[in-house]
Amino acid sequence: MAGPLSGMRVIELAHIMSGPVCGMMLADMGADVIKVEKTPDGDDSRRFAPVLDCGESASFMIVNRNKRGIGLNLKTKGGRDVLARLLADADVVTENYRGGTMEKFGLGYEELKRINPGLIYCCISGFGRTGPFADKGGFDLIAQGMSGLMSMTGEEGRPPIKAGSPVADINAGILAALGIAAAYAEKLRTGLGQVVDTSLFEAGLQQMYWPAANYFGNGTILPKMGSANSTSTPYQAFRSKDGWINIGAANQANYERLVEVLDMPGLAADPRFRTNSDRMANREALVELLTGRLQTRTTDEWMVLFDEAGLPAGPVLEIPDALAHPQALARDMIVETEHPAAGPVKGIGLPIRFSGGKSDGKRPAPMLGEHTRAVLEELGYSADEVAQLVSDNAVLVGKAPAGATA
Repeated sequence: MAGPLSGMRVIELAHIMSGPVCGMMLADMGADVIKVEKTPDGDDSRRFAPVLDCGESASFMIVNRNKRGIGLNLKTKGGRDVLARLLADADVVTENYRGGTMEKFGLGYEELKRINPGLIYCCISGFGRTGPFADKGGFDLIAQGMSGLMSMTGEEGRPPIKAGSPVADINAGILAALGIAAAYAEKLRTGLGQVVDTSLFEAGLQQMYWPAANYFGNGTILPKMGSANSTSTPYQAFRSKDGWINIGAANQANYERLVEVLDMPGLAADPRFRTNSDRMANREALVELLTGRLQTRTTDEWMVLFDEAGLPAGPVLEIPDALAHPQALARDMIVETEHPAAGPVKGIGLPIRFSGGKSDGKRPAPMLGEHTRAVLEELGYSADEVAQLVSDNAVLVGKAPAGATA
């Protein structure tokens, strides 16, 4: 399978997380993604923990699958010339530099669209390219705090907590991929590219639909509620005999199903818990009663009964169990590539299914400069010209390990 984005060429100047997530999603869907890394050290995430014994970073490898990689020194004329030639017939370029960086290289969108009117220029930044914070740098932690996410995460009375995963970073990459796909659809109609602009701040703010609905609707500011829900109960994590279990008895039918499975029929008729409004008003008392009963059996024992009753519920899994779950495996969410230095490397698969098939590419994350020579040859550079670029410190040509593909 070639993938639905087969034929799209993407030049990835982005680094660390948000941009590489975007590029990997596009590559997984069939795009030819060429990752351009600074020299001599490459993407900063190459030094993020954990660094394996072979010297490669697992953090880098997990978001750079299915890309080709080249090393360019954009501080040299030769490096900038190579990039300009790459962009002359590319469909997309992604970058997550601070505003003005590409313009300093003479490669801002206004310059690029004169040589390639069909270029889609995607910029991912901390706060977007307009507004009072346009020139301010940003990170996932900052975005989670400023978007309101940290104010509502955790438990009442406890310090602000960010989500355990860099959700603003990852969501910004997803939004960028969505924007690129939309711009590409328009390009196929008109032949013209455009700027796609998104940010970590907006990626965090987008997660606030329901909290915003409460505030815009009646001025209510939702409190921290741990795993509980502000609109219905019981809808949260409960302790079992041996761990935790999430129960989603969010409507009346599921609540009645829950108390039946728990063999607590009195709770269905109890005036404190008769309706969802009653249950919300007396949530702490209800949670205490349910927890006492749920702690009499293990999570697995309860799951058998809940599944038989059709009650929405699920175990709270540790990371190893989540990554080895039969459903994750059945949905191809765990994929493996053969890295020339690290050997077999597992990663998170593309979370989208296409009835027409998806790319079957299994290219591992590139070694630094691994595909530089091959890409330069595609651009028409002769062997002598490549040698001169190397001599001028304009490009980094990595030594592709045996068995690596261009």
